[in-house]
Amino acid sequence: MPSHDGLIKGPDGRKRCWWPGEDALYLSYHDEEWGRPVADDRRLFEKLCLEGFQAGLSWLTILRKRENFRAAFADFDIETVARFGAKDIERCLDDAGIVRHRGKIESVINNARRAGDLIEEAGSLAGFVWRYEPKPATRPKRLDHATLKQLAKTAESTALSKALRQRGWTFVGPTTVYSFMQAMGLVNDHLTGCICRSPREAERRAFQRPA
Repeated sequence: MPSHDGLIKGPDGRKRCWWPGEDALYLSYHDEEWGRPVADDRRLFEKLCLEGFQAGLSWLTILRKRENFRAAFADFDIETVARFGAKDIERCLDDAGIVRHRGKIESVINNARRAGDLIEEAGSLAGFVWRYEPKPATRPKRLDHATLKQLAKTAESTALSKALRQRGWTFVGPTTVYSFMQAMGLVNDHLTGCICRSPREAERRAFQRPA
């Protein structure tokens, strides 16, 4: 069980955020991926798409199917997915390895096309989304379980969500976008006392923000 500050001891006896529990795949994701700053357009696009698929489900469900999603959607290559048509939609709907939701599948294709437009506009998807990185002064000085629970969405995630939706993106509400920002390192939401918090802070300090 997590302590009042939201920390839990992992199998190695070290303290981590409570949410990966004892699941090995989830622990690996927490330790090795979540919160690391990302500037690669393909990985950013993938995460926005998978966050859309997560709506109404747990992230662990999506994480367990991630390789299947990558296979179904050409490793989330934006130009390739933008060319998907009706046959690809039916192929995905027949794929038991992913979440077979027509609206979300069509959203990935739509968003790939919108991502292409955005890259023409801003130079890169990374350059666009990193404009919405919160200023350090707006972030909590100490991040415990209760504080994190109040951060389901923020002014910055709401602004990024609005900007994407104005450009025709779908399944990018403020809560979905904030989860994306947490995972891609636009914020460091590892709890105070988690073994990953300080390393992520160091990575964010060294990270070259996209122009």
